[in-house]
Amino acid sequence: MPATIIDGKQIAQDVRNEVKQKVSQLAQNGIVPCLAVILVGENPASVSYVTGKQKALAEVGMKDKSMHLPELTTQEELLKIIKELNEDSTVHGILVQLPLPKHINEEKILLAINPEKDVDGFHPVNVGNLVIGKKAFLPCTPHGIIVLLQKMNIETSGKHAVVIGRSNIVGKPVAILLARKETNCTVTICHTGTKNLSEFTKNADIIIAASGHPNTVTADMVKEGAVVIDVGVNRIPDSSKKSGFRLTGDVDFDSIKEKASFITPVPGGVGPMTIAMLMKNTLEAAENRI
Repeated sequence: MPATIIDGKQIAQDVRNEVKQKVSQLAQNGIVPCLAVILVGENPASVSYVTGKQKALAEVGMKDKSMHLPELTTQEELLKIIKELNEDSTVHGILVQLPLPKHINEEKILLAINPEKDVDGFHPVNVGNLVIGKKAFLPCTPHGIIVLLQKMNIETSGKHAVVIGRSNIVGKPVAILLARKETNCTVTICHTGTKNLSEFTKNADIIIAASGHPNTVTADMVKEGAVVIDVGVNRIPDSSKKSGFRLTGDVDFDSIKEKASFITPVPGGVGPMTIAMLMKNTLEAAENRI
């Protein structure tokens, strides 16, 4: 029986609707949540992501204080802007779009953001709180994955989850969230150093694919009835498309959907959840100031 395809667009819309309602309630108290998204340079993917964030901000009724800075912006100039935003009480969230140009040290920039405004959840204070289970801004994509599983009523307790990828943005944090008591998975992290990946995926009840490579997981690597969450976004050249490329994930969707119980498509699966959870974090940052 073919898999249920998880509609990330609809679930993300539901999350944004909830946020919009709470934003209008806050507005009655004179508080308008405000997010400053800083983009440095002209990376096409980054420009596209920031545009998506700006549309979401407008949709939920938040204030947009985005800045598009030239590629040659110095590290000192960027740090000065972050300092000003940290001190601005009308700004509740600050997000620096990654990757940054090579002459700017990403680590120094992320450290400069006030953890109370770090709605991306990348500051070491928030990462540390995530690890020990204290209140923190959760990274948007991992949090979005957990919400997808919850909204689809997918049983996680006692299940074996295999996470493919160990990035600080997705792999590591989603593994931590899956292992939390409320999710209660047994978690295996696989990565480029893993030998015989299929030995692990074949035994997985839940597979989170975040490798950044198409066809990392194929149908022969998945057991019947597994839940497959595809985090990958890969651009494949395609002359039949107006853009010149098509988007594909990290798993072989067409073959796996015949074996899995649930699967996320690319696009329209995890992607929309990332922005929805960013809106949720920005709302939370504003509520924390009341």
